Amino acid sequence: MATSKAERPLRAALVGAGEFGRTLLAQSRRLAGLTIEVVCDRDPARAVAAARAAGYAEAEIRGSGPGGSLAAGGVLLVDDPAVLPSLPIDILVEATGQPEAGARHALAAIRAGRHVAMATKETDIVVGPILARLAAEAGRLYTLVDGDQPSLLVKLCARLGTLGFPIVAAGKATEYEVAVPPDLGTAVCQGRRLDTPGLARFWDLDPQRIGAVLSSRAESLAGAIRQTVPDLCELGIVANWSGLMPDRPELHAPFLRPRELPEVFREAEGGGILARAGGLDVFVCLRRDDELGFAGGVFAVVDCAPALGTLLAAKGLPVSRDGTRLMLHNPVHLLGAEAAISMLEAAQPRGRGPLPRPHVDLVGVTTEALAEGQVLALGERHALSGVAPRLLPAAPLERSAPLPYYLAAGARLRRDLAPGSTITLGDVTLPEDSTLLALRRQQDAAFMAPPTDNL
Repeated sequence: MATSKAERPLRAALVGAGEFGRTLLAQSRRLAGLTIEVVCDRDPARAVAAARAAGYAEAEIRGSGPGGSLAAGGVLLVDDPAVLPSLPIDILVEATGQPEAGARHALAAIRAGRHVAMATKETDIVVGPILARLAAEAGRLYTLVDGDQPSLLVKLCARLGTLGFPIVAAGKATEYEVAVPPDLGTAVCQGRRLDTPGLARFWDLDPQRIGAVLSSRAESLAGAIRQTVPDLCELGIVANWSGLMPDRPELHAPFLRPRELPEVFREAEGGGILARAGGLDVFVCLRRDDELGFAGGVFAVVDCAPALGTLLAAKGLPVSRDGTRLMLHNPVHLLGAEAAISMLEAAQPRGRGPLPRPHVDLVGVTTEALAEGQVLALGERHALSGVAPRLLPAAPLERSAPLPYYLAAGARLRRDLAPGSTITLGDVTLPEDSTLLALRRQQDAAFMAPPTDNL
């Protein structure tokens, strides 16, 4: 949705000047309907660098000291998010990537009567439903942002549902693709070259031996990255916003060429790998190095009439051999460059979709022995060291129930844990002043039966 130059632009504050925030700030300079008037980052130098990269002149970049205000034009840089609720903005964009900070900033914005665009998936997977409900009760919008896969996938599935296509499977490509030269003897994943013995024998998918082909590909590509914590986090968010559920807690994450998706991501009785229709999953894009990739795109496999499937297959769309499963996709996500679409919806409240509900939780299972007193720190790709992610049905916080993954971040273990242990609330000590914890308890009370042994 665009606005005319005669209308007042939507005034936004951006928290977090990282990759997503920088692209949003730069793109906003091209829009008539949206202005980023405030950038908040704990690192002032990073905020200044983002403003310069977006094309702001030095005279347009102002600090929060004397002379710093919104009325002067340009962009105001602040390093304390506590000042944001007092500023005359319409919407706050949370892009810190920090689960606790995201919860705190979003709640403060809603209480101050602001809309919230949530780019921090680590917050939304834990407390997105309660933040959306609190915003709606205040007459404001809490939204995911286009530019990241969860929002794009939720919208793709909603559009297909409106068109009458039953969703058989939906998901996304993992971040890291596997590119193979024409001789199929090696592969490259995330800059690493892998020997791929036998891959040529399994390059073409035999629909009669899908399981065997996928298993052999996985063996041949054992050194490739299958999936990351954000992959499961993002699909957990999709589950909560759409009602679709993961087919299994760890997902399948097969190595697939994009055209194979409608043959593989279908029900087992039709020869596919899904236990039931409506499953969420990811795949590792397998392609020749001279082919277009999936680029972190999102997809849906739908049930279609054979006549339509045959027609669309002739036009080059991926369709199963029997013509009943069609794959449609959005091949790219543009980070902050397309986030404005979601933000501008705040100015047009009619037509908002249903609010999310807590259908699944992202939780953690230990992959190695962890010792009492160890702090579960977030590392690269926001992963907890020694902990694998899983998607389980959402449950209220109880001593013996699985603990949401990002509530565990920064927590200290109260006991030793053996490999294969699901981390529970009783296994850790959590800070009682945590906004994320308080919101999660509020969410449990709003959506779930009261727990019996809540700490």
